[in-house]
Amino acid sequence: MSNMIRIGSRKVGPNEPCFIIAELSGNHHQNYDEAVALVRAAKEAGADAVKLQTYTPDTITMNSRKEWFMVAGKDNPDIWKGKSLYELYQTAYTPWEWQPKLKLLADDIGIPLFSSPFDETAVDFLESINVPAFKVASYEIGHVPMLKKIAQTGKPVIMSTGFASLDDIELALNTLRDNGAKEIAILHCVTSYADAPRPADMHLSNIEDLRQRFGVVTGFSDNNAGIDIPLQAAAAGAAIIEKHFILDHASGGVDAQFSLDPTELKTLIKKIRAIESGDAPNIQLDPVAIGAPFYGPINEAEKYNQRFRRSIFVTKDIKIGQKLTPDNIRIIRPNFGLHSRYYEEVLGRAAVHDIEAGTPLAMDDAA
Repeated sequence: MSNMIRIGSRKVGPNEPCFIIAELSGNHHQNYDEAVALVRAAKEAGADAVKLQTYTPDTITMNSRKEWFMVAGKDNPDIWKGKSLYELYQTAYTPWEWQPKLKLLADDIGIPLFSSPFDETAVDFLESINVPAFKVASYEIGHVPMLKKIAQTGKPVIMSTGFASLDDIELALNTLRDNGAKEIAILHCVTSYADAPRPADMHLSNIEDLRQRFGVVTGFSDNNAGIDIPLQAAAAGAAIIEKHFILDHASGGVDAQFSLDPTELKTLIKKIRAIESGDAPNIQLDPVAIGAPFYGPINEAEKYNQRFRRSIFVTKDIKIGQKLTPDNIRIIRPNFGLHSRYYEEVLGRAAVHDIEAGTPLAMDDAA
C-alpha cells in the first residue's frame, strides 16, 4: 500500500498540493488544432496534467443497432439519444495519430499528459509513447484483462469508481496489485452528468472512506457542471481533482454541459491554491454534499448508466459446436453479458447452440 504516488516530477498525496487534471475527452470536436489549443489552455489555466481517452469505436464496442447497443435514458444529453454506442463513439474519440504529437506538445510546454485506455491494445499504444501514468475510467473498473495489462507496466494508476460497489473496487484493486501496480490512486466519482448537481448525491465522505479502507491516495472525478462540488471535494481532502475541460461551452458536444471552460478552470484552481496557501479562509463544508459513505448507483441516472460498462459479447456468428475464441467473443460495451472476469474461463468452450453476432454471452451458451 502507498499513500503517495508520483506523476512526472510531482508527488501526489496527503500534504501535497491538490493535483488537478484537465480531461479533454471529446471536447476537441475531432479538430486537431482545437486539441492543441485545449492542451495549451489547460497549462495556462494552471492544471497539473492533461488527460486524453484512447479508444476507437471498434475497440470499445461493435457496430450494431441491436437493442442492447442503443442509447436512451431520460437523463442522458439529447445529443446522445437515438444513436447507437458505435455512432456516439465515432463522434467523440480522439484519433490515435494525434496522441504522440499531443504528448510531445505537452512535454514541450511542461505539463504531464496521460490517458485512459479502453482496451489492451490502447495500453500498448500508450506505453509506446511513454505516458507517465494510466487512468482507469469508472466504466472500465470491471475490465479485468485490461487492468492486468495496465498493472504490468509498473506505472502509477489513477482509477475512478463511479457507481462501483465495494466488491467492484476490491476486485479492481486486487487485480492491479496482484499484477504489479504499486502506486494507485482512487477517485470517488459521480456519473450523473447533471447541469445542476444535487449536493445530496455527492457523498464526498467517500474520499476519506476510500483512503482509510484501502490505504491509497484518493480524490474526486467530477462529471457534473460547475466548480462548487470539486471545490468542496478539495476542501474535504481530495488529493486529486479531475474535471472535463472545453474551450467554449457554446461549441457543444457530448461532454459540453458538464465541462469547465478556461475561465472556470482557472477560477477553480485559483480558489484551491488560495486555500492551500492560507491566503483564503477554508471553505465551509456542506454537510449535505459530504454525506455518509455510499457505494453503488446513487440515483436513477447512475442506475441506467450501469449498462455502459463492459461485458462479454459474441462479435461474430458462432455455430453450434464451434469454440469460443478471441476472434468471436470480446469484452465490449454494453453491460448485458458475462462479467469480464469470466473471459479466460469461457475461451475454448464449445457453443451449445447457434449464437448470432451482437448477442450478450451467457454462461450456459457454451460448455
